[in-house]
Amino acid sequence: MTSISAPVPTASKPVGLAGFDYTLYALVVFAWSTSWIAIKYQVGIVSAEVSLVYRFALSAACMWAWLVATGRPWAFPLRHHARFVILGILLFSSNFLAFYYGGKTVPSGLLAVVFSLASVFNLVLGNLIFRTPIDRVTLIGALTGFGGVLLMFWPQISGADFDHDALIGLGFCVGGTLSFCLGNMAAAESKRAGLDTFSVTAWGMIYGTLWLALLAFIMGRPYTFDWSPAYVVGLGWLSIFSSVLAFAAYLTLLNRIGAGRAGYATVMFPVFALAISTWVEGYQWTGWAIAGLALVLAGNIFVLKRR
Repeated sequence: MTSISAPVPTASKPVGLAGFDYTLYALVVFAWSTSWIAIKYQVGIVSAEVSLVYRFALSAACMWAWLVATGRPWAFPLRHHARFVILGILLFSSNFLAFYYGGKTVPSGLLAVVFSLASVFNLVLGNLIFRTPIDRVTLIGALTGFGGVLLMFWPQISGADFDHDALIGLGFCVGGTLSFCLGNMAAAESKRAGLDTFSVTAWGMIYGTLWLALLAFIMGRPYTFDWSPAYVVGLGWLSIFSSVLAFAAYLTLLNRIGAGRAGYATVMFPVFALAISTWVEGYQWTGWAIAGLALVLAGNIFVLKRR
């Protein structure tokens, strides 16, 4: 991948996507769709905090190797490190940990539904933080896609019992989504400051790993390791493909087409996750799921074809 210096498009005058944008979008959707299966094999012997330390430590090592190999900038004035710390806490640690916690008491379908709201949150936060006008067509597309994801998982969600613990888990999910979206705003602000996307990502992963390590220490989590093939392969996939490649692609896409449209990837990947589940786990498509799929695809056309 190469650094992209194109300015961040405004929501008031959205531009059509180029071929490279579609490639980045497809990479992000595929990487994050497959990550849910890999995460499934991370839960067990190793605590969530420690598993995430392993994941982002390996991701940071890969990203820094890439920086050195390509000669990208890595030394920045101290004032920029505040941005990197915020990015690390919001985008490369806390958001994932919140979903690990929420997933203990909330159905997996609801996790996907809540996270699909990221496309809407991105538009609203962009307006609040950067005063970027909200593009109505993109907002309609995002809400349509969210409605589709809700329909796809409705049977699972409607059959869940929402007690006190489930409501707390739901709060973690909402908090994780907001953390992800605020991380998007931090990444956009770094781009506005003229910082290289990949350099910012590398530093963000370093600080995210340190934050996770601090949390693991405070909570007294032991640094155990699961040497089973499923855990090791899943860790490698999450660290390299779902983190290094996917986040580099996503942040580049965010800088090229804006947070609202880039965030629609969070609506699309539950669809592909279910498609993968159909093959791997024998997921049975229902009328709700098919209707939801139609809405998601319609929303995708609204968002990505907007010119």
